[in-house]
Amino acid sequence: MTMTQVLVSFGQPGTVDVKIDIDLTLLLGSAERYYEVATEAPQRQRQDLASIVPRIEDALRLELGPDRLHLVFRSFTPIKAQKSDYLDGSTSNLSTFTFGAVLPASTAPLTLEVPIAAPVDYPIAYTVQIPAAHLSVTRWLEDGMHQSEPFAWSTQVPAAPAHAAAAAFDPNAMSWPAQLALYLRLGFQHIVPEGADHILFVLGLFFLGITWRKLLTQTTVFTVAHAATLFLSTYGIFRLPSRIVEPAIALSIAWIGIENVVRPRLGPGRLAIVFCFGLIHGLGFASSLSDVPFPRHDFLVALLGFNFGVDFGQLFVIAVAFLAVGWCRNQPWFRARIAVPCSLAIAAVGLGWAVQRIVFW
Repeated sequence: MTMTQVLVSFGQPGTVDVKIDIDLTLLLGSAERYYEVATEAPQRQRQDLASIVPRIEDALRLELGPDRLHLVFRSFTPIKAQKSDYLDGSTSNLSTFTFGAVLPASTAPLTLEVPIAAPVDYPIAYTVQIPAAHLSVTRWLEDGMHQSEPFAWSTQVPAAPAHAAAAAFDPNAMSWPAQLALYLRLGFQHIVPEGADHILFVLGLFFLGITWRKLLTQTTVFTVAHAATLFLSTYGIFRLPSRIVEPAIALSIAWIGIENVVRPRLGPGRLAIVFCFGLIHGLGFASSLSDVPFPRHDFLVALLGFNFGVDFGQLFVIAVAFLAVGWCRNQPWFRARIAVPCSLAIAAVGLGWAVQRIVFW
């Protein structure tokens, strides 16, 4: 009982996640060699994977019309089995390879091409999923079949966000200055223009009172907090599911807006609340990185770059708001005519988002 599994998931707009479960016996030439690769030291395994991964991509080709889908290798998980299980050729010992890719401008149907004499086991279970459309389609390629039926994905997949283009790059092939510049830009884009919820939260901090002391104190506390949970979550130390984080972010926006109206002063209580909400927003920042490939080596440089990009985005929002209404901040009517109505509007949007995310998540 042998087989190969290929799963293509259009989970994030504009990007594709690919998971391939494959027995490497045919590709490597023997079960002994497969067992050796699966159990060898990590450094040696990485060297072997450098030659194995391109061969897998060539044996199981995902194509949009005449063009190959450019896959970026993410991870390899070997099967945990005894050597005797590897040597038993009656069943498949499937190891898992994961990849990411950006959908190109082409809207041609997606097909799986398997060249003649490709070193893969048949049958091949080829599954395409579009979670947003609650769609999952599986096609089986039996021995002798070398092309799947075309799948028209373009009418069912949402448009790509701006940061999706990052997955078109292999960050491991980039120098650390190039990585820093790339992730700075991605962090900034996560706030402007993609982070409407984070923009509203920063504006809520802004409308407490337009003085440099209030702005600097609040944004510093917020930055320290979201940087802490961004690092902890990205390193896998602490995480919360999005179904909890996203409604909590919306409620934090509403809370800040309401507090601007009922208790408009900067004190330890306000700073404690901003810090707690910063921790929640950091988890939200971390969840946005799930579809962005990070380098295996200069990982900290990329993470710092993303964090500073987020901070620059927040400062940009404050600067634009200051230019828009800062000129009248000392007028006696500023709070009644601008700060309070804007804060109430921010609170109303936050409450609306919270209800939407709780009910429809």
